[in-house]
Amino acid sequence: MHETVITAEQAGRRVDQYVATLLSGVSRGQIRKAIDAGQVTVDGAPCKPAHKLSVGERLTVPVIEPRSDEQIGKQVDLDILYQDDRIAVINKPAGMITHPAKGRWKGTLTEALKGMFSQLSTVGGPTRPGIVHRLDRDTSGVIVIAKDDEAHEFLKKQFQARSTEKEYFALVVGVPDRDRDIINEPIGPHPKIRERMAIRRHDDEGKEAQTFYEVIERYVGFAAVKALPKTGRTHQIRVHLMHAGHPVLCDPQYGSRRVLSLGELQHNDDKTPVLERTALHARRLAIAHPDDGQIREFIAPLPADLLLAQAKLQEFRPAR
Repeated sequence: MHETVITAEQAGRRVDQYVATLLSGVSRGQIRKAIDAGQVTVDGAPCKPAHKLSVGERLTVPVIEPRSDEQIGKQVDLDILYQDDRIAVINKPAGMITHPAKGRWKGTLTEALKGMFSQLSTVGGPTRPGIVHRLDRDTSGVIVIAKDDEAHEFLKKQFQARSTEKEYFALVVGVPDRDRDIINEPIGPHPKIRERMAIRRHDDEGKEAQTFYEVIERYVGFAAVKALPKTGRTHQIRVHLMHAGHPVLCDPQYGSRRVLSLGELQHNDDKTPVLERTALHARRLAIAHPDDGQIREFIAPLPADLLLAQAKLQEFRPAR
C-alpha cells in the first residue's frame, strides 16, 4: 500500500494521472479499475478518476501487479465509434460473439469490453457486462454499450419500446422484383432445428416481427438491400429475407452458400473466395442519450470484406 500527502507541486493533478506516475508498468486501465473499485482513496474515502488533488490530502494507493506480456497480448482493440462517461458505441467486427453462450467463453465482445473499459453496467449479469442488445456472430456493425446501470435501463426501455432506429446493409441472393416492401411475419424457434428461428404463423410460438427493406442496387443473380427492422427478434432480418425468397448471401443457416467464390460469378472453376461470412452489417443506430434524451445517430462504414464483395458484384450489374 502506498500512502502520500499531496504537496503544492502535486496539487491540481488528476488522481488517475498522478497514480500512474507512482506505479511503474501498470496500465491506465488497471489503475482506472482500482479507482472505480474504491481501492484508491483520498483522505480515506473512494474518489473519482478525474478528482483534482489538493494540498494536504492523503492519497492511498494499493499495490497493483503489472499485467504480464501474455495477458496484454490477449487484449482486443475495438473500433470505438463514440464514447463518454455513460455509453460507448462499438463497430463490432464479423466473427465476434457478443456475449458468452453455449460454452463459447473466449473471443467475445464482453471479454474485449472488460479489457478496455474500467466500468460497465451490471444489469445483464456477470457474463453480459454492458450489453444492452446483441448482434449475431457474423454480423458486423453498430452496437451500443452501457457503462452504468441507469444508462442500461434507459437504453433497454428504448429497445423494448421500439423507439430506436436501426438500419442494416445486406447482400442477398436473387433479385427482388419490388423496389421496397414490408415483411410482416411472426418469428419463433424452429420446430426441429435448435439453432434456428422460423416463421411461426399457426401456433403460439411466433412473436410479432416486422422488417421494411429497400433495394439499393441490383446485380446479376444478387442484390444489395437496406433493411430496417421495427422489432428485434432473434435472426429477424435473416429469417424474413429468406422468407421473401432472398436469403442473405453466405448464410448457410438460412438457405445460402457458405462461401461466394470468384468462379461462381465468372462461371469458371476459380475457387478464390469473394466472401466467407454472412453479408449483413448493422450500418446505423439512432438512440436517445441517457444524459439528455437527445437523439444521437451512429454510423459504421461498410467493412472491407463487404466492400470487396459489392465491388465484384457491381461488375455484373444488368444493363439499364
